[in-house]
Amino acid sequence: MSLTELVNITVPSNSTKVRKLVVFLCLPLAAFFSRALLAGPLEVQHFLKTYCIDCHGAAKQKGDRRFDKLELPAAKVDTLIELKDILDQLNLGDMPPKKSKQPSTEELKAFIEQATQALTEGREKLASTGGSTVLRRLNRREYINTIGDLFGLNMAAFDPTTQFPRDQTEENMENLGDVLQTSGYLLDQYLDAADVIVEKVFALQELTPENEWHFNGNFQSKRKQSNPQREYDNRYLNIYECMDTEKHVGGYAFIDGFKEGVPVDGLYEIRVLAHAMHRENPYDPAIFGIDHREPYRLGVVPGDYKAGPLEQPQPLQPMLAELALGDGEPEWYTMKVWLDVGHTPRFVFPNGPRDARSSWQKIAEYHKDKWKMTKNDSGRLPITEAHRVAIVDGKVPHIRIHEVTIRGPLTDGTVAVPQQIALAEASRDPKKVREVLKAFASRAYRRPITQDELERHMEVALQRVRAGHSPQEAFKDAVKSILCSPAFLYHSQSVLPDNTAPSKPPKLDDYALATRLSYFLWSSMPDEELIRLASDQQLRKPEVLLAQTRRMLASPRSDTFVVSFLDSWLNLRNLGGMPPDRREFEEYFYKGLEQAFKRETQLFMRDLIERDASIIHFLDSDYSFVNQPLATHYGLGELGDPAKAHEFRKVTFTDSKRGGLLGMGSVLTITANGIETSPVVRGVYLLENILGTPPPPPPDDVPAIDPDVRGAKSMRELLSKHRESASCMVCHQKIDPLGFALENFDPIGGWRDRIENTKVDASGELPSGETFSDVVGLKKILVQRQDMFARMLTDRLLTYACGRRMGALEEPIVEKIVSELPKHEYGLRSLIEMVVTSELFRNR
Repeated sequence: MSLTELVNITVPSNSTKVRKLVVFLCLPLAAFFSRALLAGPLEVQHFLKTYCIDCHGAAKQKGDRRFDKLELPAAKVDTLIELKDILDQLNLGDMPPKKSKQPSTEELKAFIEQATQALTEGREKLASTGGSTVLRRLNRREYINTIGDLFGLNMAAFDPTTQFPRDQTEENMENLGDVLQTSGYLLDQYLDAADVIVEKVFALQELTPENEWHFNGNFQSKRKQSNPQREYDNRYLNIYECMDTEKHVGGYAFIDGFKEGVPVDGLYEIRVLAHAMHRENPYDPAIFGIDHREPYRLGVVPGDYKAGPLEQPQPLQPMLAELALGDGEPEWYTMKVWLDVGHTPRFVFPNGPRDARSSWQKIAEYHKDKWKMTKNDSGRLPITEAHRVAIVDGKVPHIRIHEVTIRGPLTDGTVAVPQQIALAEASRDPKKVREVLKAFASRAYRRPITQDELERHMEVALQRVRAGHSPQEAFKDAVKSILCSPAFLYHSQSVLPDNTAPSKPPKLDDYALATRLSYFLWSSMPDEELIRLASDQQLRKPEVLLAQTRRMLASPRSDTFVVSFLDSWLNLRNLGGMPPDRREFEEYFYKGLEQAFKRETQLFMRDLIERDASIIHFLDSDYSFVNQPLATHYGLGELGDPAKAHEFRKVTFTDSKRGGLLGMGSVLTITANGIETSPVVRGVYLLENILGTPPPPPPDDVPAIDPDVRGAKSMRELLSKHRESASCMVCHQKIDPLGFALENFDPIGGWRDRIENTKVDASGELPSGETFSDVVGLKKILVQRQDMFARMLTDRLLTYACGRRMGALEEPIVEKIVSELPKHEYGLRSLIEMVVTSELFRNR
């Protein structure tokens, strides 16, 4: 039992001052008893002396192991290694040797529990950054967003970090200073990225006359995958299936004669003469897997032939525009989209059929008596022949495009970006170089540039001129040097000069505070208002800091906080890392469930922030946000107008099994491997991300399931036998019940009553003795432990905001925030505000 839990039991919850006094007075005593507990005669030291020291003591050290001087709590890495070695041998059953005196099951269990706790606490202590944030660099997400804001670039389909190594993570967090390493390879990539970025910015300032390209009946293609459109002599662009299919035979329609894309970055107008074909047809709807009541939707995504085949998915393909089509005669539709140089528009069918090739074969079979078709030696229709007749003579549902006009780059109504204009003018006027470099570097550094820094960048330009380069090229190189400077690549941690308490963590100055706040809530550089307040030394004032927090949370730019934090807290960035089997879970792909799962969780969190609603809704709630495919997956029935099937809307649950994170497809899919579910994996996930009490990692040398599991017929029986070992029981008695509660959910979060031929048993008993019969009962228990969840979420928010893990030194501040939450009805926005105004956030 921790000191905090002891105080919670012995002191009334409304006696805040008394509770703080008890904690303060008891800290030294608690440390003494904690040390005594771990080193006491009834636990670790007694166990080692009784069963280990004869072979691993002063007189004898078998295997070069000596445990009589083992010091706990663990303060050295060597101690952790020794402790882990002891636990490994006990878990394997190799120690004590069979001929030696053996501990009882109770002794073994008590030792393993205490030693595991000591190992966990020792790791946390050694991983601590000592109460201060380690200097940290921008991660990839922050770098991309910062480049976009710094230069006014559209980053939807422009990623200068494609060659960057993947950011290191710890506990799913991708912004921890002591984890984000900077290698020589990454430094090379920063140089390459700076070159690409600066050249793009200056190319935008070159005036390019508006052009127009028209395509009508000239959609020729030499690609084998585009053969379906040849059946109409290339008169049309036809789209036959959704984007995420296995074979990709008709999901992307592009103009082969425009494959090299637009000549420059810019806004382009795309006009298409198109209509939906055969939304009503005589075939079984199951052939296509679509709801024909929905209007067909036409979308546009960018394509780069240098990145891969245009008829297949590409790494960067954001939906640039989307609209619904009519069923009658062809109509003209207009879309304005941003295209980067070299990108060509590709037309897609977001709610299209799931597998065009197989549907053509089935349609040909449907009409085999009506159509004269030559069968092969096996008596079946040749695939190419079946495709031809199905496409030409059958009523295959698809989108047909008759004409396409592309016009741009548009100059009417476009707003010039001040940053780009200033850089372009300075490159042409040597008199402006120093002034513009100073202003640009100050924005890039998120603080005023020093004179020494400015002179170094000016010297870059001067050296390039002396080497024979043009003034413009020299200026570009000076800008690139700024983008490769540590002041740009790393978060500022400058502190106030008048720090009068050296024993306390130094306070961030206003510019560093602006940077921390902006990257917390926007994952990007501070805007002009934050910099102005920092310049006036106003931001450090609590009321100003609070007002700015509310302003930034209300901005659409804070959507990146919702996405980034959920990626880190719930590990949603890895959703899709182990996709489900296509044959068993085909709807996951053609219905776009992966993105729908993420979007539901993001909208749910956004709603809590906007309404300052209770964080307890994460544990249990009677509502969520779904579109029609997600509603169908959850068994919620029809949402209403089929024309709005793709739109997310708030729905109220009548069944309690779906409310909160434990019923969301995102959480249920990320805790599965795409093929099967594991109560252990899901149980560990809940301990880590809901209760904030992660179990220690499993022993290295112990198999996942104990070999002695003969006769087990189900996962529950298998784990029951596994827990018969005292070494396994310690952790699995906490893990397994939580995982069993989610067994009614399949690998993509669909509800199931049986697994193969066995009825699902979702009941469980927690170590506290509390029991439940299913996920609904577990959620009720979790709601009663709301402070434990609040403590975990506060810790996660502070870790994400400050870029470092929270340790024992930070626990009092975490507890203070949690104790204040009931006054704000556990509101999520209030919790974020308390994180920002806390000492931890404002200190280095």
